[in-house]
Amino acid sequence: MKYIDKLKNINITANEIEIGKNVNFGNNINIKVKGKFSIGNNSRLGNDTQIFGNNVIFGEHLFNSSGLRIGGGGRQHPNANFKIGDRCTIHNNFINVCEEVNIGDDVGLSPDTSIVTHGYWMSVLEGFPASFKGVSIGNGVIVGYRSLILMGVTIAPYIVVGANSVVTRNLDVERGIYAGSPAKYIKTVAPLDQSEKEEKLKMIIEEYLKISKYHGINTSLKTKYPYITMNDFTFNVETFEYEGEEDEETDDMRDYFRKWGIRIYTERPFVSKFSFE
Repeated sequence: MKYIDKLKNINITANEIEIGKNVNFGNNINIKVKGKFSIGNNSRLGNDTQIFGNNVIFGEHLFNSSGLRIGGGGRQHPNANFKIGDRCTIHNNFINVCEEVNIGDDVGLSPDTSIVTHGYWMSVLEGFPASFKGVSIGNGVIVGYRSLILMGVTIAPYIVVGANSVVTRNLDVERGIYAGSPAKYIKTVAPLDQSEKEEKLKMIIEEYLKISKYHGINTSLKTKYPYITMNDFTFNVETFEYEGEEDEETDDMRDYFRKWGIRIYTERPFVSKFSFE
């Protein structure tokens, strides 16, 4: 099967192609996989993307800025599979799929982060090392800027990996913060109590009201923890559930809250009319 858009220079070739609704493709995208290529609803794949392998599966609400590369050495092997869950953000990352790479839901790969699934050079018959192992990343993980994840690593859910880290072994403390080269355990993220949550939310709202004024949005927010209402749109800051009618102003608020990890995903894209692009 083929999907071609000559105007945007998009070429997708696969045995099976699934493209969800409201998918946005950038320019200069080249995808060649032997098996299945799939991208879920409300996703964006940015400019200058190159993807090679066996099966490549993106979940719903993917956001990719630009410059993604999936493939590398071993990409022609049957284990060259990549899968990423829903509501993930990735950038100009290099992901080697000599072996399988599995990434959960709500994961962020910061710019210039790489994942490598093989390492070798001189002959193993002379005693030199070689390693071919997949990588698994659990739900809710954020990997910091310019980090490297090496073959065979498993990262447990809800872990923070600091910028410029090199992950050489499993990270297994849920909600743990790791950093360094090699990455080492620093501390565990402690949950806030109710009063701390309410105080933090109050600060976030105060900051947003300054931004909304700057954007020319003259509206008030109604708050009753954990609910926030703007115009006819209400969301829950703990469950991320929402109801009501969205508009361009609620888009602006929703996108601001996302910067604090309050990640509200709706059918409307993350493109604000108040940006200066």
